[in-house]
Amino acid sequence: MTTEEIFETLGLESSNSGVFAGEWLKASGETVDVVNPTTGESLATATLASLDDYDRVVASSVETFELWRQLPAPKRGDYIRRLGNALRENIDALGGLVTLEMGKILPEGVGEVQEMVDICDFAVGLSRQLYGNTMTSERPSHRMYEHWHPLGPVGVISAFNFPVAVWSWNAAIAAVCGDTVVWKPSERTPLTAIAVTKIAQKVMAGSGFEGVFNLAVGDGATVGNAMNHDTRVPLVSATGSCAMGRIVGPAVAQRMGRSILELGGNNALIVMDDADLDLAVRGTLFSAVGTSGQRCTSLRRLLVHRAVADKMVSRLVESYQQITVGDPLDESTLMGPVVSEAAIGQMMNALDIAREQGGRVVTGGNRVDRPGYFVEPTIVIVPKDASITQDETFAPILWVIEFDTLAEAIEIQNHVTQGLSSAIFTESLKNSERFLSDTGSDCGIANVNIGTSGAEIGGAFGGEKETGGGREAGSDAWKAYMRRQTTTINWGDDLPLAQGIEFG
Repeated sequence: MTTEEIFETLGLESSNSGVFAGEWLKASGETVDVVNPTTGESLATATLASLDDYDRVVASSVETFELWRQLPAPKRGDYIRRLGNALRENIDALGGLVTLEMGKILPEGVGEVQEMVDICDFAVGLSRQLYGNTMTSERPSHRMYEHWHPLGPVGVISAFNFPVAVWSWNAAIAAVCGDTVVWKPSERTPLTAIAVTKIAQKVMAGSGFEGVFNLAVGDGATVGNAMNHDTRVPLVSATGSCAMGRIVGPAVAQRMGRSILELGGNNALIVMDDADLDLAVRGTLFSAVGTSGQRCTSLRRLLVHRAVADKMVSRLVESYQQITVGDPLDESTLMGPVVSEAAIGQMMNALDIAREQGGRVVTGGNRVDRPGYFVEPTIVIVPKDASITQDETFAPILWVIEFDTLAEAIEIQNHVTQGLSSAIFTESLKNSERFLSDTGSDCGIANVNIGTSGAEIGGAFGGEKETGGGREAGSDAWKAYMRRQTTTINWGDDLPLAQGIEFG
């Protein structure tokens, strides 16, 4: 699809308001150019929310919550089913817009929209499975059980690298739990947020629940800061850097709110001397190069057993040199641009530091001479004590570190402040179980014989340490969007006290 066709299909214009509060409002904040990283040119403009706009958005969310939470959960699930179907119908246009605005290749853009469809399917089933436990009371003629209730308006702060999927992880589950949603997307990628909100608007039109999915496009200092301190928003789910998390987490906690933090990842993949190198090379390639190294689960550190290091690096270099870098809408392209000029600067600065610390670039390391923000995918062999490997550089740089034993590899892997995703390639049951044991990987995600990226929505997603500790999407992550109430009913004629206490 052409840019014009994508815009027409999704109802976008050359100038777009970033404020939806049950209806589209005229945004009164600053106007920003939305830049296509493939060309460096403007796609359109979006007007950001002011503080007054944000207040109206949250007010709409609060008002709708009072009605929405009374609707039975399976009925709420039916609206999410319709939302999933609407996303299916627009998957090509939305996937193309993700690629235009963010720069990931088209299969990844479409895949991100498919992830939205998948989480809607998951949430529809969940709407009939919001189970609470029953417990046996120590007191005769008493019954105890847990009851889960809607929490309230949920704030969702999403990042540029997954401009729509992360919203859906939160929004679909929060909605079936009975919550309303206030979305603050990255101001780098507002068009995808506006387009998704337009789709949700059509789904909810005429229902009386038009204010379930709300939007306030704005920067962190304005909308983000207001949301962090807003007692009307009991839960803020934020995706971004560790530095952002250090702002969001304490601000929300100070007002006794809840937060789900999905922050930085400095992910490692261990290649043992018994690994299937064909699988290891393929797993490394997508994990390190996919989305131009701009996933929170992107592979940053490749830890290779010294016995196979030369062979593994040689095969990777050969593969890297065959990667087509270019227009992400071209089906032959395997890696598109990074998001901005600043991202290129950060990558080049990291490479300079690596060289100062004994690193050796074996392939890549340059900017690609063409319009837009393109770089070469890069492999650097570094000493294991190179401090640059402690930082998350959001770019297609792969640090290669050699090791002698699995214990050493696990120690290197865990010796960073982040703890999101990890992987090992081995044919040994003992090695894989050691990696997955209590003394193995300390990350929220641990994979065997697959890469670090590409999580499925059925499992809870998130990490440990400075990655934030939050969980989104599958498993029992839904509990974060609800409040738990323990109920005890006395159906007898006496009033016994717990713990056998006698009173009076």
